[in-house]
Amino acid sequence: MREPTGFRRMRSTSPGHVVLLGDSIFDNGVYVPGDPDVVQQLRLALPADWQATLLAVDGAVTDDVPRQLQRLPDDAGLLVVSAGGNDALGASHLLRQSVRTVAEGVALLARAQQDFAGRYAAMVEAVAARSLPVALCTIYDANYPPPEGTVVTAALALFNDVITRAAFSRGLPLIDLRLICDSPDDYANPIEPSARGGRKIAAAIAAVALGEARGSVAVAAPRG
Repeated sequence: MREPTGFRRMRSTSPGHVVLLGDSIFDNGVYVPGDPDVVQQLRLALPADWQATLLAVDGAVTDDVPRQLQRLPDDAGLLVVSAGGNDALGASHLLRQSVRTVAEGVALLARAQQDFAGRYAAMVEAVAARSLPVALCTIYDANYPPPEGTVVTAALALFNDVITRAAFSRGLPLIDLRLICDSPDDYANPIEPSARGGRKIAAAIAAVALGEARGSVAVAAPRG
């Protein structure tokens, strides 16, 4: 079986420059004092002649990513985006809202999903407009204890559906952080990656950048 097209497109024999966009999944330095943050671990995972730049900002939401692009290095070669977690956090008050039926609750969450879908699509279009290879990341499940964690994971699935659709419809590689950060030790707190989690995230990004990633093939109809 051939490797997925999106992964194959990343392969390069010359030095590259990976740029990290989004939120504290990448900009996690304050949460791992004394340990390397994600971009430092990415530099270690890439060949010595490659570069990695952090443009992601702790607390950023999807709408902030186009502004991060204004600082894009001229020699950027791969843009990796992890955004949406703070958007979901901003909608978390809905989980405490009283409703009369399950259907009414689902409809409430669906409206939040639709709002996020519009903003996420606009962000991806802005990133894609740079005409560079792009990889997207899902929102990981976080590390809340049950029963809260069960509810959070279910609600995040609505936001992750938006992200997976955006990636698959455009033929973009998708780094599924839900499967990468799969242990409590991968988290510094309920919502931020630890040094161990950051190392796993960096390894996945490096695999995509170097054309060494292996994964599922999504059968879709990419635009263009």
